[in-house]
Amino acid sequence: MHISDGVLSVPVITAGWAVTIVLVIFSLWWSKKYFDIAEEIPKFSVMAGAFFVASLIHITIGPTCVHLIFNGLLGVILGPLAYLAMVIGLTLQALLLQHGGVTTIGINSLNVGLPAIICYLIFKKGHDKGISTPLLGAFCGGFAIVITVVLLSISLVTTGEQFMEVAKVAALAHIPIMLIEAAVTGSVVAYLLKVKPEMLPIATEDMDKEEELNVSKSAGDV
Repeated sequence: MHISDGVLSVPVITAGWAVTIVLVIFSLWWSKKYFDIAEEIPKFSVMAGAFFVASLIHITIGPTCVHLIFNGLLGVILGPLAYLAMVIGLTLQALLLQHGGVTTIGINSLNVGLPAIICYLIFKKGHDKGISTPLLGAFCGGFAIVITVVLLSISLVTTGEQFMEVAKVAALAHIPIMLIEAAVTGSVVAYLLKVKPEMLPIATEDMDKEEELNVSKSAGDV
């Protein structure tokens, strides 16, 4: 998922940067509107670190390589802030370790960050409908990889048809990653629900709704 410099065309790189800048601004606005960002900093730091370390360990398969991403997990736990966490992680990897290109930080962030936001919305919607939260977590963990592979393939194929075979290999190689991340994300969500539910954004939103309801009841009693 770490596309290097010199691989993609200028229009694809430019589009990646443009979308990433917009999504970073939007995710910050969204987070400020619904969450206390100051309280999210410790959780943000831990999850950004987990993403940084996990995505450094990779296995080469043919013309591509695979590694854990945990973008579904970051989306479920950080909500919209997951995108910013991944931008920071990818930037540090590119600048400090030359893992991935500098010019491709925008498109690399888009490929892993957008699925995180999509999975957060799925997780939230499913929770509101009463679907099992660990089951939702497992689905989001795996589905995030599916979306990431699709976006990666589009990035490569849009640059040139010569990357078609690379895209196919990357898609097949990430099937085990999809299964692993589904199992890990589902397990982490189940664990957090038992020991620290406030780590999940949906729990914060539920508490806010309950507080608003109590305030409304109190006003009605008066």
